Amino acid sequence: MKISIIGVGLIGGSMALKLREKNIANFIYGIDNNTQHISDALELKIIDAGVDLEHGIKNSDLIILAIPVDAARKLLPSVLDLVSDQQTVMDAGSTKAGIVNAVKDHPKRSRFVAFHPMWGTENNGPKSAIAESFSGKAGVICNKEESAEDALNIVEQVVNALDMHMIYMDAEDHDVHTAYISHISHITSYALANTVLEKEREEETIFQLASSGFSSTVRLAKSHPEMWVPIFKQNKENVLDVLNEHISQLRKFKSALEKENYEYLEELITNANRIRGILR
Repeated sequence: MKISIIGVGLIGGSMALKLREKNIANFIYGIDNNTQHISDALELKIIDAGVDLEHGIKNSDLIILAIPVDAARKLLPSVLDLVSDQQTVMDAGSTKAGIVNAVKDHPKRSRFVAFHPMWGTENNGPKSAIAESFSGKAGVICNKEESAEDALNIVEQVVNALDMHMIYMDAEDHDVHTAYISHISHITSYALANTVLEKEREEETIFQLASSGFSSTVRLAKSHPEMWVPIFKQNKENVLDVLNEHISQLRKFKSALEKENYEYLEELITNANRIRGILR
């Protein structure tokens, strides 16, 4: 296949490397408003050519949108305007309902497959791309019944080539679940980083004393706002529901400490330990 990747950053670049390695792609076009990303992707042999949107779509069998979710939501209808009934379009966004709803009445809706690779890091750009990034992770396809069978088959081939385990899900359900297992983690990390930066003015002390536990907890706080603000915006209601529950849980810990109720504190921690049986 010839593939166009719109957004040759961390996700798009990693997908390109793996699809080339698995011989799914024999030519990869890169489309990106960031000219440095195109230069880096060419130098790293992630893409074969940097082109404009119209050229990439016209000459590709598969078009992958690997851009922030707000940009994908705006751009997707225009991409579908340009494709034929033999081409396939997929995205890689972390929220799905908004993107699916943006094209629900589009005459070429069936050429689109909504996809979310459940992987990411705090880094960005093609220099951070890693071919094996997706191996063993979940690859979620949403609202598959709205996609043409041949388009769905192509995306399933892509997911298998990425070595992901495939999950089919409704877009609305997907956004609820990701609010719990991904989006709240990022908000918590940002909040903790801001708490420490507010109370601990000595940056050198933070660096010297930071344990692996602290570092892993705030790692997500390095993630870029241009990606995460649109995610929080598009999944606002679900994120607010989860955030309210999270604040309630924090209040329980606060109350237990204030009242010196250490038995209750132990209960809270013991209950949390049940996650061991879920995440191994």
